[in-house]
Amino acid sequence: MAGVGAFLKNAWNKEPVIVTSCTVALVGLVLPFVSPLTKYSAMINQATPYNYPVPVRDDGNMPDVPAHPCEPKGPNLEWLKNL
Repeated sequence: MAGVGAFLKNAWNKEPVIVTSCTVALVGLVLPFVSPLTKYSAMINQATPYNYPVPVRDDGNMPDVPAHPCEPKGPNLEWLKNL
């Protein structure tokens, strides 16, 4: 650990611009993996349907089609209201 600290101190003394740019790049690569925004964006995208249903006339033999357009079917976003 002392060797890493000595290296960083020496690099900062010689080339502060390069050390700063490497630090910014490292933060830019790591931040999306530790950000809660990434987690919640993935959860919202997973719950949002890709293809929206087309209204069809229910003949009583289609259990996966809602009887009314406002009937809740599939994943919901209740967890988003409780944040």
